[in-house]
Amino acid sequence: MFGTRKLGKTSAQRKALLRQQVTDLLANGKIETTFYRAKEVQPVVEKMITLGKKAGLANYRRALAFITKEDVAKKLFDEIAPKYADRNGGYTRVTRTGARRGDAAEMAIIELV
Repeated sequence: MFGTRKLGKTSAQRKALLRQQVTDLLANGKIETTFYRAKEVQPVVEKMITLGKKAGLANYRRALAFITKEDVAKKLFDEIAPKYADRNGGYTRVTRTGARRGDAAEMAIIELV
């Protein structure tokens, strides 16, 4: 898969988690999650934006196979990817925000730059 962190989940649960978080990040531009989840989501989002920059039907279908909402995939190809047309990578930023109150998990915000 993408990273080496298991995140305390089976492979199917981990893939579903990544798919949903990538979809939410592309839809909203920013999400708050644990630091290690953010570090796992980051390379996946970068690859999706790179697919969007290349355009074409095959790349649209590849992105749609991972992204869970069709309108988000359309937004990726129509709005997000053209914004980064002249940028070579580094589309996301992970910022640590401190510990979560309940279990002291390290939280972070991942956002599109």
